[in-house]
Amino acid sequence: FSAQFKTKSSRHGGESVAEVLRDHGIKFVFTLVGGHISPILVACEKLGIRIVDTRHEATAVFAADAVARLSGTVGVAAVTAGPGLTNTVTAVKNAQMAESPLLLIGGAAATLLQGRGALQDIDQLSLFKPLCKFCASVRSVRKIVPTLRKALAIAQSGTPGPVFIEFPIDTLYPYHVVEKEFSPKGTPKGIMGKITAWYLHNHLTNLFAGAWEVRDISPLPVHVPQATDQQVQRCVELVSRAKKPLILLGSQATLPPTSADDIRKALESLGIPCFLGGMSRGMLGKDSPLHIRQNRRDALKEADLLLLAGTVCDFRLSYGRVLNRRSKIIAVNRDKTQLLKNSDIFWKPTVAIQGDVGSFLLRLSKGLAGHKFPEDWPQNLKDGDRVKEKANRAKAEEKTERHLNPLKVLHHVDELMSEDSIIVADGGDFVGSAAYILKPRGPLRWLDPGAFGTLGVGGGFALGAKLCRPDSEVWIVYGDGSLGYTVAEFDTFTRHKTPVIALVGNDACWSQISREQVPLLGSNVACDLAFTDYHIVADGYGGKGHLIGREDESQFEEIVKQAQRECREGKAVLLNVLIGKTNFRDGSISV
Repeated sequence: FSAQFKTKSSRHGGESVAEVLRDHGIKFVFTLVGGHISPILVACEKLGIRIVDTRHEATAVFAADAVARLSGTVGVAAVTAGPGLTNTVTAVKNAQMAESPLLLIGGAAATLLQGRGALQDIDQLSLFKPLCKFCASVRSVRKIVPTLRKALAIAQSGTPGPVFIEFPIDTLYPYHVVEKEFSPKGTPKGIMGKITAWYLHNHLTNLFAGAWEVRDISPLPVHVPQATDQQVQRCVELVSRAKKPLILLGSQATLPPTSADDIRKALESLGIPCFLGGMSRGMLGKDSPLHIRQNRRDALKEADLLLLAGTVCDFRLSYGRVLNRRSKIIAVNRDKTQLLKNSDIFWKPTVAIQGDVGSFLLRLSKGLAGHKFPEDWPQNLKDGDRVKEKANRAKAEEKTERHLNPLKVLHHVDELMSEDSIIVADGGDFVGSAAYILKPRGPLRWLDPGAFGTLGVGGGFALGAKLCRPDSEVWIVYGDGSLGYTVAEFDTFTRHKTPVIALVGNDACWSQISREQVPLLGSNVACDLAFTDYHIVADGYGGKGHLIGREDESQFEEIVKQAQRECREGKAVLLNVLIGKTNFRDGSISV
């Protein structure tokens, strides 16, 4: 053993990490570089895995999250030890709540030095255990491959989510480098010196024992829970008797193994009106007669059967209180806790199925092949959509005291977006309005943070989306508050040639907070921002910025089209749109 590893062999643990990732179909690793993880990054690059470095570790994790959602594989981020990892906590929690399969790789102090005051040494596993499905610390080079394979399978199995592996620095560098770092300088003296030298030699031997034995690096099986035949048949019977069925589709419908296109066909075959939430927005295309966007509360009161397909009875459904207690309720979710959330208080499922949403919809559609529901039900709901959208259009034409009407801005942008656009939502007030106005053109063309409501996802989500869909037009819809989190990523967009378009609704305020804080508490403290020249910031990072105020309203369309041309030519573009503080407010739209 000693002769084998005292050579100047350049083999190191980072190569094993890279080989496993490559064989699992990983194309991108997002990072903010650090010496603890350098061997992984260098090895990945040599194997053709693209290394994309960001200006903040949270952005790296958000980008990996977006790749996971859009590619059907695990998103991967690698960051250095200590503060590099603590900077990712919010993004990892967001991925957990959004059920995104994500691998976080973290550096760590050397195995011998942990707990002894080494640089950036903290108890990282305790930090991430509440956030991740699986956490592990690799304690020897031979454990790298089996630990990674296990983690990647767990991330995708059951309810997908993040996993974390820390790699102590001595498991990643070549033997001769580690030996030089830890071997005693000079000949050991005295009994304690000899004991110490023996201990260090034994530790080094165990660290590298069996390091380069041939191992299987292929993916392990992924477990996806499925509804039973009896459960599906029971649901077929319930749905077939309904006169006013309704589907609430959640993000889980977009998870592998069922393709989004197959799910769309199943929904169209069923012919049941649908409300689409989270990643499922766009599942039925831009103008489907089955996609209902407005008046959800009223529709829920009327429905005699409700299918919660990956939708959770949390705050978004008033914890279940908005559901009609007389209606039959079918709930399908991979996660048992989410499946039955608040069912002991405000609602009761008629059938509760812990299983994959997409597969269930395909089987339900097959069981109901040829069945027709009354056509007046979806038509009436669609008529309600048209009434509400007409009212919103009228609001878009009202004049604000200063600057542009935000609703009109969003309507214009919706008309000008290309058909292959991907929309990233990052903000509060302005983005809340965008969710009711902007229409995703197809499946997997809308990215928002999910149930955690995190600000700051924009830069990372857009980066991941542009890498997965390089030919698509990627739009980030920012509030001026949320832009502050990731405006520095315009540098990343420029360096990595990932041009996107950022639409910033700039009203110089944290308006979503101010709107309630002022009338309730009589103060606007901490809510005011400034009409900052964000377009100049974008220029400084190598992008292209445009300022759009009321005096530019007649040229709005041309400015947006120019931004689209600049984006196609390789520039990341920021549209700094000055919008007015308005008093528009109703049940569906708040601006």
